[in-house]
Amino acid sequence: MRYRALDPQLIIETAERLEERIGERFPQAGLRGVAAELVSLSRDLAKAARELEAPIWWLRGVIIAAFIAGVAVFLFVGTILPLDRISGADDAVQSMQGIEATINTVILAVLGLLALVRTEERIKRKKVFRQLHGLRSLIHVIDMHQLTKDPAALSADFRPTTHSPQRITNAADLARYLDYCSEMLSIAGKIAALFAQSVNDDVVIDGVNDIENLSSNLSRKIWQKITLIEGRR
Repeated sequence: MRYRALDPQLIIETAERLEERIGERFPQAGLRGVAAELVSLSRDLAKAARELEAPIWWLRGVIIAAFIAGVAVFLFVGTILPLDRISGADDAVQSMQGIEATINTVILAVLGLLALVRTEERIKRKKVFRQLHGLRSLIHVIDMHQLTKDPAALSADFRPTTHSPQRITNAADLARYLDYCSEMLSIAGKIAALFAQSVNDDVVIDGVNDIENLSSNLSRKIWQKITLIEGRR
């Protein structure tokens, strides 16, 4: 069972170790701050995902109370509208109308109860997407940090302009920097997967898949750069 579910603590420890590695190799780089933010966000989202596993007890209490109240109302109506007093055609017509109204009321009550039951899913879904929004933003921040890390800067013919960003001119360091970005994107995808593990909801799973696809696509672009760097050695 150990390898059948993601362990939030191991994800956090991996993010912490990555931050330390980045700090040792690139102590002055802004990427270190992004890695620290990833660690902080992984802790917050792991806690949020764990809390979403628990039922919303107050809402379930409301549902049970509404169900009991509805049953009590129907029992009360049944006592003041007994069916054993049908004595004529008018009574029969009125009784049939009463039965039809009761059936309609029961159907509406059941639909209302189902909507109330699904309220818990909607509340949890809203909380998940609020958390995923911050994670998506961080993924784009990671992508911005690798944006100017171009393998073309390693060429002897490369000439920076006055407004060119600071470049990494060592091939090994540039490859490591890009690899760190790819690892951060992978960790971000795993953090998102914690919510799919905690909330069994198709909409949530689709949202998590979107985050994972985003991080995978950006990571694929990074590895294209790494491949070009390796080809220059």
